[in-house]
Amino acid sequence: MFAYLIRRAWQMLPTLLGVVLLVFVLFNWVGGDPAYLLAGKMSDAASIENIRRQLGVDQPWHVQLWIFVKQVATFDFGQSWVTGEAVSDIIATRLGPSLTVLLPLTVLETVLGIALALAVAFLRGSLTDRLLMVACTVGMSVSILVYIIVFQYWLAYQAGLFPVQGWGTGLLENLRFAALPILIGLAVSLAPTLRLYRSFVLDEVGQDYVRTARAKGLSERRVMWVHVLRNAAIPIITHVMASLPAMLIGAFLLERFFGIPGIGREVILAVERSDFPVIKAITVYVAVATMVFNLLTDVLYQAVDPRVQLK
Repeated sequence: MFAYLIRRAWQMLPTLLGVVLLVFVLFNWVGGDPAYLLAGKMSDAASIENIRRQLGVDQPWHVQLWIFVKQVATFDFGQSWVTGEAVSDIIATRLGPSLTVLLPLTVLETVLGIALALAVAFLRGSLTDRLLMVACTVGMSVSILVYIIVFQYWLAYQAGLFPVQGWGTGLLENLRFAALPILIGLAVSLAPTLRLYRSFVLDEVGQDYVRTARAKGLSERRVMWVHVLRNAAIPIITHVMASLPAMLIGAFLLERFFGIPGIGREVILAVERSDFPVIKAITVYVAVATMVFNLLTDVLYQAVDPRVQLK
């Protein structure tokens, strides 16, 4: 196991270097000169050159690339071009609100998705199963903007069950503000998750080991919750772990509409302001998180199914 982890860690380095090179090329050649964006329309050539000198974009490309590599190696991306705040401080302060919303949302989505998928598998082929799949299709067809508007109007404005916007300093206070965004995110994500997990479960139901377990006299509940769920856990883990890096960038629309000072809202502001250091830092962080979660996924495969060999 340890040798496998070391080998995978070394394999991450070329991938990370490729990400660094791609991000550098996109922001330095495709993204345009940030000095023109920050200087405004009424600036002169001297002002633009002064801004380029302050930002360091007047240096040769190999110097800029080396600076970027050192920033990635030290996770120190300098300061925001707009606010002057350290990029590391921006990410550290914005990550908590995003996780306050997305961690409970991910747990609820996974648990409810698995429970409902197993329940639907008991009723597979029945009218209830078909009606539920139709409801999931309808739910997937509705835009998240509709969910936000409807839930805010009926549950917040009319019923007064949730606060519409705001964010505090304590965890319990923030959970109160995060309750409605979590509910909306669950309403949006549960339908596709249920359809996906249902397909995973039904793929296992038709296997030979399920018929053997039934022939031995095991109850349908034990067959589904022990044997089928254990084997369906592999693709479920893959789906969950692949979605975890998204927590680093938050839920853009939810944070925007509910005034949550998270990473997603910060990304939108950075794009609007052309704040390249913030955007580059978040891009690299998401890439690193994706590689780490992929490695953790392989480890969980073996924990769930001992037949999986890490070589």
